[in-house]
Amino acid sequence: MRNRFTVLIIGILIGAALIYFLRPNPPGWEAAQTGASSSIVSVTTPTATAPAATGAATATAAADSTLAAVKARGYLKCGVSQGLPGFSNADDKGQWAGIDVDTCRAIAAAIFGDISKIRYSPLSAKERFTALQSGEIDVLTRNTTLTLTRDTSLGFDFTAVNYFDGQGFLVKKESGITDAAGLNGATICLQTGTTTELNVADYFRTRNMTYQIVAFDRNDETLSAYEQGRCDALTTDASGLYAERLELKDPSAHIILPELISKEPLAVAVRQGDDQWEDVVRWSFYAMLDAEEFGLTSANVDDAKSTPSPEVRRFLGLDSNFGSMLGLSNDWAYNVVKLVGNYGEIFERNVGKESQLGIPRGLNAQWKRGGLMYGMPIR
Repeated sequence: MRNRFTVLIIGILIGAALIYFLRPNPPGWEAAQTGASSSIVSVTTPTATAPAATGAATATAAADSTLAAVKARGYLKCGVSQGLPGFSNADDKGQWAGIDVDTCRAIAAAIFGDISKIRYSPLSAKERFTALQSGEIDVLTRNTTLTLTRDTSLGFDFTAVNYFDGQGFLVKKESGITDAAGLNGATICLQTGTTTELNVADYFRTRNMTYQIVAFDRNDETLSAYEQGRCDALTTDASGLYAERLELKDPSAHIILPELISKEPLAVAVRQGDDQWEDVVRWSFYAMLDAEEFGLTSANVDDAKSTPSPEVRRFLGLDSNFGSMLGLSNDWAYNVVKLVGNYGEIFERNVGKESQLGIPRGLNAQWKRGGLMYGMPIR
């Protein structure tokens, strides 16, 4: 009985199997075939189709890029300070000048061959980051310190340092304070939305010194409070102290203490995600550094077109097509030097020996002269 039952069960299973496999389209046949096809495509087609896909993606990105938007608009939008002599400051006629302004002009020169095609947006320390994030400006050329936090958490990329600085203190001569150690127990005026407050906290804490902060939103408010005696010292980047001292009724009655309590690499920022635009902004600045190293100035760059130097000829776009790699004309670097100048020129006329500030080159000298300024090779 048991053997008959076993044979019956085996016969039923064999019959079911034959029916299943002899059907025209067994269940799951389409899915199995489709899955096999997809697997083959994903493995074998990239070599043939990837270049086309990459090209299409690049074309789409380029069409939506900042460079394309700037060209279509016809002018560049730069974020600058609300008034810092030597860096970004407007005169009575609304004409802007300063290292940060010239950095912006270099970008416009590279793109348009015309430094008049710019709109400046004066921004406070608090406003500057929102303006860049929102697209109100194309580039932030406003005395802004490059830090890890800003570089990684704000959606920005910093392209190049256009001024190496450090934080210092401004005090009245009559106070008798001659160095930072004399600030123990002092009241310090500073502007909010900057790195200065953290630097002060670090400096005083590590030296077991006490202090009190008086903070303001605007730079002019901070300076006014210091001049009115609401604090014992004013702190910001040393370059800013040189500039702000000139705004006081009697600049000679104030001194900048010798200590620098921080590193403040002031850099140009753009939004993340647009590599082409980042390249344009970065190399527009490098062009000024390279020009100084080559001895090219706004006055002699035309004569340099007859030079036999391969480096200079590549730089000027005479024997190269590097401009097309950036989405620019091949004479982009020539236009930067001709219309704006090399880095030495913009430094000296804005903050150096040709200016009221009289700041020495120091860290901002060329690398061959003991400084940190180093233009990358254009080749």
